[in-house]
Amino acid sequence: MNYAKTALLLAAMTALFLTAGYLLGGAGGALIALVVALGMNGWAWWNSDKMALRMHNAEPVTPAGAPELYEMTERLAANAGLPMPALYIIHSDQPNAFATGRDPENAAVAATTGLIRLLTRPELEGVIAHELAHIRNRDTLIMTIAASIAGAVGFLAQFALFFRNDRGPMGAVGAILVMILAPLAATVVQMTISRTREYAADRAGAEICGDPLALAGALRKIAGFAGRIEMPSAERNPASAHLFIMNPLTGRGADKLFSTHPNPENRIAALEEMAGRSLIERRSRVPRRPGSNPWA
Repeated sequence: MNYAKTALLLAAMTALFLTAGYLLGGAGGALIALVVALGMNGWAWWNSDKMALRMHNAEPVTPAGAPELYEMTERLAANAGLPMPALYIIHSDQPNAFATGRDPENAAVAATTGLIRLLTRPELEGVIAHELAHIRNRDTLIMTIAASIAGAVGFLAQFALFFRNDRGPMGAVGAILVMILAPLAATVVQMTISRTREYAADRAGAEICGDPLALAGALRKIAGFAGRIEMPSAERNPASAHLFIMNPLTGRGADKLFSTHPNPENRIAALEEMAGRSLIERRSRVPRRPGSNPWA
């Protein structure tokens, strides 16, 4: 269901982009918009990992440099059926992490020094498992496409503002609609895609690490600190916020209103419910003596 919903949302975003091109320039504008969208997606697909890591000054990690973190990631990747991703450290006090890359064979996981200091080992395993789930689900590709289309819609809106003309089917009215409504609609769709993928990654990450409550505990700690500790690289590059396990922006202005992440409490509640179901299922499989209490 999540994959079907994501596909529909991506289709809606692409349709929005083509419609904006059509309103600005008719059939020719729609064709140009399609070519631009394909070009931007192809370029973003190939270069997304390098761009994201460079934005946040991430440094590569070797087995000798961080043996425990490397071993943990390697073991969890094996649990997920994935090749070992490239591992990076971001020097930031804010606890956070993200995954990037065009496919599982060219993926990277980056964690901040604040995250490593704050979390217990099981909690850190939960976060790494969450990021590996994004890689396995190809969310890094999906969100790169969504972000690039949203950026292209914003470009069309600026074009409508500075080079407005009456060649589109709705003339100046169409240009004004593109200018005002298209970026807002693109942002809403991008947020919805991101939130859908976060819930799916929480669920898959809990399965990979085998401990939903550890991931829930990690999310609770990260949520308590991420909004209070500024991450300068994220503030300089707010378009990359959707990559992180928790919104890295400090919430000034409209950041909370247009957050790309679900409410942390809802995510934690879903993981706790998942842990409860898992416990009930395990207990139901344990043979019981006649007359014994199944909840003992």
